[in-house]
Amino acid sequence: MATSAKAAKKSVKKTKTRDQVAVEDTWDLSSLYPDNEAWEKDFAKLAKKETGFEKFRGTLASGAKELLACLKYNSDVDRLGERLGVYAFLKTTEDQANDENQRRMGRFQAVASKLGQAASYIAPEIQAIPAKRLQELMDDKVLKGYRLVLERMTRYKKYTLSKKEERILAMQAEMSGAASKAFRQLLDADMKFGSLKNDKGEECELTNSTLMEFLQSPDRKVRKKAFEQYYQQFEGHENTLAATLSGSIQRDVYYAKVRGYESARHQAMYADNIPESVYDNLIDSVHNHLPAVYRYLELRRRKMKLKDIRHYDTYVPILNQITKKHTWDEAVEVIQEAMIPLGPEYGEVLQKGLTKARWCDRYPNAGKQSGAFSCGSFDGDPYILMNFKPDVLDDVFTLAHEAGHSMHSYYSSKNQPYQYYDYTIFVAEVASTFNEQLLSQYLQENATSDQERAYLINRDIDAIRGTIIRQTMFAEFEKITHAMCEAGEPLTSKSFQEVYRGLLERYFGPDFSLDPQLQLECMRIPHFYRAFYVYKYATGLSAAIALSMRVLNGGKQELEDYLTFLKGGCSKYPLDLLRGAGVDMEQPQPVDMALSHFESLVDQLNDLL
Repeated sequence: MATSAKAAKKSVKKTKTRDQVAVEDTWDLSSLYPDNEAWEKDFAKLAKKETGFEKFRGTLASGAKELLACLKYNSDVDRLGERLGVYAFLKTTEDQANDENQRRMGRFQAVASKLGQAASYIAPEIQAIPAKRLQELMDDKVLKGYRLVLERMTRYKKYTLSKKEERILAMQAEMSGAASKAFRQLLDADMKFGSLKNDKGEECELTNSTLMEFLQSPDRKVRKKAFEQYYQQFEGHENTLAATLSGSIQRDVYYAKVRGYESARHQAMYADNIPESVYDNLIDSVHNHLPAVYRYLELRRRKMKLKDIRHYDTYVPILNQITKKHTWDEAVEVIQEAMIPLGPEYGEVLQKGLTKARWCDRYPNAGKQSGAFSCGSFDGDPYILMNFKPDVLDDVFTLAHEAGHSMHSYYSSKNQPYQYYDYTIFVAEVASTFNEQLLSQYLQENATSDQERAYLINRDIDAIRGTIIRQTMFAEFEKITHAMCEAGEPLTSKSFQEVYRGLLERYFGPDFSLDPQLQLECMRIPHFYRAFYVYKYATGLSAAIALSMRVLNGGKQELEDYLTFLKGGCSKYPLDLLRGAGVDMEQPQPVDMALSHFESLVDQLNDLL
């Protein structure tokens, strides 16, 4: 009996450890630092910068040159810190159980916190300058390169505290991230989901990275088993996870209250100068179009010949007999072809980045951070973390998505000074989902049969549903739970699940069968630890649909408008950058147009099937 158990254990398909991954499949971080020793040298330099801030204290109103010197010193320190921080962060994501990498990141965060404290007087001192004197300084040609920095800084005057209070808040920086860090460690390192057989009869590990593979299985028993087995871990940790999520929300509310913002959401949106009406209009528009979502889910149930439809039935393609496999090189080639409308420079830079330049860390390994992201910086390559799986078409779209972020970083860092290169998340999600729209259009145009076209339209529908509908549901959850905290209502596992259950019922409709475990989904969404972020996915795709149609149906000017947008960094506020590209997100039309496009796709799919 023991021998049989041992043999079974050996037959489990294990995820590679980091040292088993081929070097060419990993990212090359040498554009940041060639090795850890080089990082240590710059880290020592950064640590010494703390004392340099003191010489500028009390001088900022005395003259433009004095103010410039302080701003430039702060910018240079920030730039060095960005380079060090990005390298340290990327190393932690390779294997989150690697203690050396975790310590390096911890050391950096400690020094970054001290630097934040040392520089915490700058904004209050500038904001304390009398308006007439400040205007004189800002009008001086010497400060031309920092004029917008100063304008944005003085916007926060009414929400800035005394120097002493600002220093206290700066000292809290590392501590305030404890809830998010605990969640990440629990989700990616400590929680183990076991293994199960896939539809080929292979025993495979169930992880955050492989869950989607199981949920896209054509075998419903596999999907159901994976769903239930995965959420067993969340049932066993629900109170801990509720505590970490509650801690993160309380953090948001605390910082908003202590600074005098109307709410945590107000604070989150103030930085981008986005009216809260944009957020509320998004939710309203999605609510108005939910009948189309119900119609699609019923179409899915009917075509899949299911008595009832459940959450684990919503990821597998309806036409599951069609398989679309792509090796890494094939995925890169398809993306290259799809991006041709963006011009030769875009294509050449991206092709090199995804291959020879090794921007990407390609495949899953034990302990690696789940999901995918792009991480650009001013001095390094715009790196991409993937957990690429050749038989998951969504991973090709994910690569195109992250490549959109990385090319945005490439263009902005090449065309803006450091202080204006780092674009905001609001516009970032336009650049990434724009690429997905081009890829979808290319694949549909090159489909070899009605079945393949239906398969791709199905995928497009699910992408819009996942990016606009689902992310709006998440955004509404954040709005409700933060309002609960602000009203003094308790945030517990029970209250989280009650709120989430109500949203599930609204967004999936009366005929959808909701498994009770799905209420725990709110406990596993990493973006909830960066509140009021997910709505930008929905507004981003809405803008991307409009802009992609504009570029594909336009000429040189429309393309130039879009590339100018990519080059803009944060040199203007997000809504102004988008207006320059050709879309006004303060109006409901872009979201309504995207959702009307969704309805049209549902009609096309129904006709093809």
